[in-house]
Amino acid sequence: MPSAELFWAYLIAISLLTVTPGVDTLLVMRNTARGGLRDGMVTSLGICSGLFVHATLSAVGISLILVQTAWAFTAVKWLGALYLIWLGLTSLRQAWRTSGSGSPMPAVATVGEGDYRLSRSLREGVLSNVLNPKTALFYMAFLPQFIDPQGAAFTQSILLASVHFVLAMIWQTLVAVMILKSRRWGAKPRLKRLMHALTGGVFVALGARLALTQP
Repeated sequence: MPSAELFWAYLIAISLLTVTPGVDTLLVMRNTARGGLRDGMVTSLGICSGLFVHATLSAVGISLILVQTAWAFTAVKWLGALYLIWLGLTSLRQAWRTSGSGSPMPAVATVGEGDYRLSRSLREGVLSNVLNPKTALFYMAFLPQFIDPQGAAFTQSILLASVHFVLAMIWQTLVAVMILKSRRWGAKPRLKRLMHALTGGVFVALGARLALTQP
């Protein structure tokens, strides 16, 4: 166990990080609008599960190898960039399809409605997190600062990742609920198209930016 002082410092830092908007929050918002609360929560579960992958890699030192090996960093970087761009193009295609159809759009899905598939939501969440080299770099640089060198590094890393998991799940679930609460506005066709177009554009831009990141 890390010391109480280290743990509370970590809790404050990770709480601030969790509520900072990013790709994970955007993906939860998009999928909640697509398939309802279940879609958003399962997506969040996939995202948060990826944290344990990064914590494990950080604990055993593989993240250090990733940072120091240019080809490995480049490979993971391009996988993550291409995945973000694919997500963006999917949203843009959805916006284009709905703008071209004259039929009214359905309201934002509620708890059990919408285009929801468990395996897809979980896969999208896990890949979004695991294929992001910035998360690996963050865990590599951030997590060791809160680990007591006299204790077991792996156990402490998993414990700290578990705290991050709980906080992120709570926050992203709240985000999903807020998206559902605003379904009256989101049900309007123009706003729905705008949401798809904006999220798609942001995903593509983030993917392109990630692709240009230097190791």
